[in-house]
Amino acid sequence: METVGIGIAGAGNVGGALARRLIDDRKAIREKTGLDLEPRRVVVRDTARDRGLPPEIIATEVMDLVSDEGVDVVVEVMGGIEPAGDLVVAALKAGKPVVTANKELVAARGPELLAIAADAGVPFLFEAAVGGGIPIIAPLMESLAGEKIRRVMGIVNGTTNYMLTAMSETGADYAAVLAEAQTLGYAEADPTADVSGMDSASKAVILAGLAFGVWVSPSEVHREGIDGLEPADFAAAARLGHTIKLLAVAEATSGGVVVRVHPTLIPLTHPLAGVRGATNAVYIEGDSVGQLLFAGPGAGGMPTATSVLGDVISAARGIVAPSVVVPPVRVEVGEHGDFGALETQWCLRIEVEDAPGVLARIAGVFGSLGVSIKSMRQDGRGDGATLLIVTHAAPEAAQRKAHEGLVGLSSVREVASAIRLEGDEA
Repeated sequence: METVGIGIAGAGNVGGALARRLIDDRKAIREKTGLDLEPRRVVVRDTARDRGLPPEIIATEVMDLVSDEGVDVVVEVMGGIEPAGDLVVAALKAGKPVVTANKELVAARGPELLAIAADAGVPFLFEAAVGGGIPIIAPLMESLAGEKIRRVMGIVNGTTNYMLTAMSETGADYAAVLAEAQTLGYAEADPTADVSGMDSASKAVILAGLAFGVWVSPSEVHREGIDGLEPADFAAAARLGHTIKLLAVAEATSGGVVVRVHPTLIPLTHPLAGVRGATNAVYIEGDSVGQLLFAGPGAGGMPTATSVLGDVISAARGIVAPSVVVPPVRVEVGEHGDFGALETQWCLRIEVEDAPGVLARIAGVFGSLGVSIKSMRQDGRGDGATLLIVTHAAPEAAQRKAHEGLVGLSSVREVASAIRLEGDEA
């Protein structure tokens, strides 16, 4: 049986878990797959830290993974654009398959890296870049390669989903649930990438590229975070029979592919509404398959290492039984479609003066822009009057202008929140 040498760049939660599994489960993997996988180098920054790994496989130079003839498959789990990007390019050009969990790198340079891999005739695999332990990349590349996909919509960040679940179920405010998430290890000391939607935006780019063959820049993704949400927003959502999730949405329109990340009200009957805690889920709508839901642990060392290990096994099979490597999907760098032209539906929570004519003036702002009001509810009276307005679907640009118009009304004390809805219109 041919032994396949594995080199791992990074020994954090994912890399360390992968290395230990390759050591501890080597016999089980061999019996199940017929492959003998041996970790030969694990590159770390701090050699003094005890990682529970044999000292003879610990290394410090990432490029040694390229030059070492004993390393057949390179695994990049360092994160970031560089030096990870240089390592991936060098390994691919050297004819070594590369496996990565680096969503930031794949989102930023996906088409380039796929093209380099195709030219070199080796695979570039990144199942773990989206959804942690959820198998979603392979289904998009293989099982659904011939499907005409209309939309991909996902909860792809475990930290924010944990926080939103807590806010919805306990009524706690944003600061309290963030502190709890940090204490439990779900949120980093600096949670910006998660709570701002940056992490979800990178994953949305990857999902859109594989679903539609068009790779947009992460900077073109419309992005809103969760830090502006308040307990009152969740109470309002509950009154409407909805909950709030941070969704990454990619859809094909006549004007191109539109990719966006923002808090969203979804009906409690929607499959994504029941996705709780740190769980991730990706919901796909296709012409032939209808609706598909992929759900599971979206973060954590062991679940993510499982996805990485699956890619390592796929790469090792190609080494043991060589075949022509065909790019799994064809992607082109493309421009982001016009989000402003896409029809969206909004829910607005507005603090107003409780006086004659206020409702008429507010309705006039919407009407002047062609935005129809689906429902309007008033809670409280006098200085405590609050309006909860749900619009019918209308162009996003018109919804934004209506929002701006409301902010300019003297009878509106504050537009406390404006959150889009999904799945509410018949």
